[in-house]
Amino acid sequence: MPNRLAASTSPYLRQHADNPVDWWEWGPEAFAEARRRDVPVLVSVGYAACHWCHVMAHESFEDVDVAAQMAAGFVAVKVDREERPDVDAALMRATTALTGQGGWPMTVLCTPEGEPFHAGTYYPPRPHPQLPSFRQLLGAVTEAWTERRAEVVGQSARITRALAERSAASGGGPGGAPPGREALSGAVRALLAEEDRVHGGLGGAPKFPPSAVCLWLLRHAATDAPTADDALGLAARTLTAMACSGTYDQVAGGFARYAVDAAWVVPHFEKMLYDNALLARAYLHWWRLTGEPTGARVAAETCDWLLAALRTPEGGFASSLDADTVVGPEGAGGHGVEGATYVWTPAQLVEVLGPDDGAWAAVLLGVTAEGTFEHGTSTARLTRDPWADPADAERWTGVRARLRAAREARPQPARDDKVVTAWNGLAVAALAEAGALLGRPDLLAAAVRCADLLLAVHVDDEGRWRRVSRDGRAGAPRAVLEDLGDLAEGLVALHAATGDAAWAETAEALCEEVLAEHVGADGTLTDVPASGGDDVLARLGDVTDPTDGAVPSGTSAAAGALLSVAALTGADRLRAAAERALAPAGALTGSAPRFAGWALAVAEAALDGPREVAVLGSAAGDDADGRAAADRLHATALAGTAPGLVVSRGTPGSLQPPLLAHRGLLDGRAAAYVCRGHVCAAPTADADVLAAAVGARR
Repeated sequence: MPNRLAASTSPYLRQHADNPVDWWEWGPEAFAEARRRDVPVLVSVGYAACHWCHVMAHESFEDVDVAAQMAAGFVAVKVDREERPDVDAALMRATTALTGQGGWPMTVLCTPEGEPFHAGTYYPPRPHPQLPSFRQLLGAVTEAWTERRAEVVGQSARITRALAERSAASGGGPGGAPPGREALSGAVRALLAEEDRVHGGLGGAPKFPPSAVCLWLLRHAATDAPTADDALGLAARTLTAMACSGTYDQVAGGFARYAVDAAWVVPHFEKMLYDNALLARAYLHWWRLTGEPTGARVAAETCDWLLAALRTPEGGFASSLDADTVVGPEGAGGHGVEGATYVWTPAQLVEVLGPDDGAWAAVLLGVTAEGTFEHGTSTARLTRDPWADPADAERWTGVRARLRAAREARPQPARDDKVVTAWNGLAVAALAEAGALLGRPDLLAAAVRCADLLLAVHVDDEGRWRRVSRDGRAGAPRAVLEDLGDLAEGLVALHAATGDAAWAETAEALCEEVLAEHVGADGTLTDVPASGGDDVLARLGDVTDPTDGAVPSGTSAAAGALLSVAALTGADRLRAAAERALAPAGALTGSAPRFAGWALAVAEAALDGPREVAVLGSAAGDDADGRAAADRLHATALAGTAPGLVVSRGTPGSLQPPLLAHRGLLDGRAAAYVCRGHVCAAPTADADVLAAAVGARR
């Protein structure tokens, strides 16, 4: 019989619905049950696209003897880290404090009060020299709980106190200032020292796409800083390397999570919405700044992949595609094989393409007889640029289409189709900008449809935002700080692209919720909401982390949104809140700029702006020439590269957002108003004049 997880909105939890384990979801009911039975709580944290989460599930959680041992001695709680990032962050902090490292799957043992006393990651079904088996772990914990309870409880209390004290000490307080120009240039130089000059990117294996860092470098490159050229060079080399690599799906588009090697040859094959939304925007901004055709191509292909692979029937975007592909019938010997959908042998290429094109494609894609992956298979990467020669480009276009068709006939990876507010906000921003800049109304329409879904489904009857939905039904977890910030970021971009004032109004409302629910007593932003918090998590202290990783932190996401909405509305208190939120990035700029990418991008915008453009055009139904003139000004404004730029479009008499208030046409013609730092230039109807004011390439 299915367990309690069968009704969850999380596909990851539903993957465990048929386990013999008596799983609970995270919540007060699970801890109340542990108190009633006087047993510890075993919390297992993972996510749907995680390869080793699947391995541990198959080895342990599908085993009836393991399940019986878990049922006898524990209350077992399963957590989707993507649905509950607050729980994941708190338990990861405990895990790293206890073991010195973390990862997923994550296994944490807690008292019935939620205080961790033991933690680890993957546990095998049989003991390894340095690692007990999962059943050995369960037995040891049960023995300690029954025979040495005071020792266990004492350790858990010490750990909980230490975590709370560390949280208070690292909060940073209201002091400090956002990074200044000199600090930002210093961060560029620090990143240059970390660059892999052979293969591109930052650091060694495993090598992750530094998407937020690239977005910041491109903003920095658009300034007159002495390190602007260095920033552009680093971003361009990194983006070029990733576009040719095995982490980019050369056949169908879209980026894998990371490369396991320094040369970007072998990816970890899971594909995440957040990576692809951020990278689509980074490649688009590269093209916007320089005209580099690879930027436009990869941005468009990545957006097309989002629509083809991740769009849900309701118009949102699913969280990820799995790293594994199930090969063979499930329940009849079928099992997950990492990368099975994507890899090739020379013989397979010949089978699909014929001997001539097959041999040509093998050389182009680095598919060798020995293989670059496993079992004689190879990943696909570009060994040269096929678009450099028109004949190669034409041939590759045809070959690619045939390979895509052949690959679609293979078994496909599973999809985690929960819709996460934050990551869909990132997708809205990428699709809105790509649709406007690349002349792709289909992408802009997809952004609008996604935003419509979020507003219709992700707000509850009390007006509170929810983090996830599935099949058009919102889940229970409340939105966290990154959800509010990333969605507001997307809606500001959507307002800029469409001129629809409703998106700006909702972005402003999201910022007001940030200030109402996520400002701590010391004035700093916190992931923990002021109302309706989790009592168990509260004991572990505030888990707010200002560092940017695969996604912008909640702090930097909110800072960016507050800054943009402040420019649209003229609300100085929002700008002041943004500057306070950027203060923690000051320390990271000097010590670890790789982990402050979006915070640095927002700091760049704060130094440059507010730089506001209001485009006023004729009302609907007016003459075609007047609309065309307004469209030219609008397109020029959107092509601007100034880091602090915000754009709004409307008609005379527009009241929302305030940026458009009291603006009028220029001698009856469309006009653009440019203001910077509360000083406005004369309105202009000349697109070239506007381009110079916003840094648009002509």
